Amino acid sequence: MASNFIRTGKKIVAIGRNYVAHAKELGNKPPKEPFFFLKPTSSFLPSAGKVEIPRGIVAHHEVELGIVIGKTARDIPASQANAFIAGYTLAVDMTARNLQDKVRKAGLPWSAAKGFDTFTPVGGWIPKENITDPHNLRLSLAINGFTKQDGSTGDMIFKIPQLIEHVSSIMTLEEGDLLLTGAPSGVGPVVSGDHVTCALRDASGKELMKLEFDAVQREKGYHFVPDL
Repeated sequence: MASNFIRTGKKIVAIGRNYVAHAKELGNKPPKEPFFFLKPTSSFLPSAGKVEIPRGIVAHHEVELGIVIGKTARDIPASQANAFIAGYTLAVDMTARNLQDKVRKAGLPWSAAKGFDTFTPVGGWIPKENITDPHNLRLSLAINGFTKQDGSTGDMIFKIPQLIEHVSSIMTLEEGDLLLTGAPSGVGPVVSGDHVTCALRDASGKELMKLEFDAVQREKGYHFVPDL
């Protein structure tokens, strides 16, 4: 069932550069059509967990609204997209920024930079009936009590129905899949010892969901070594 998407979903589909200010802060042009990348479900981390930062990695936070897919389908028209949404969640797309920069310059894929274990902290889920307008929500992220990201889902370049139509025209969306809709501006580093708190609020300021995690150093596994 979609409420157990962390266990049942087969993929995480993450939309890139869907907020103009975020695209610009990373030196990118806003896209003319949606583009996305995939993250493994092994990167999921439930709230109150620990994000493990690999050795040598500069890890950045990107808080996002997540769409939980409720029914399997392909070629979904934007006009019918709402029928395939089970609910919403709050997630953070952690990014190994220095690794991403390195592979981008070489024309290589981003999979490693986005796919480390624990690199998708995620909250619970909110049934779609409880969200009147998913394009009128506020996303925020704070590190050790200091706000770093605070944006409105109304600033998405491509709205949720367009995203579902586009992705499903390329690959089948399956029940339990998670669609991440992009990050507002303010992304930046998370280091070992940081405590991160995220919130999803409605237009009135009411908190709908909270997500939090601690960052720790990973002692084994991958070790990033920059080119000398």
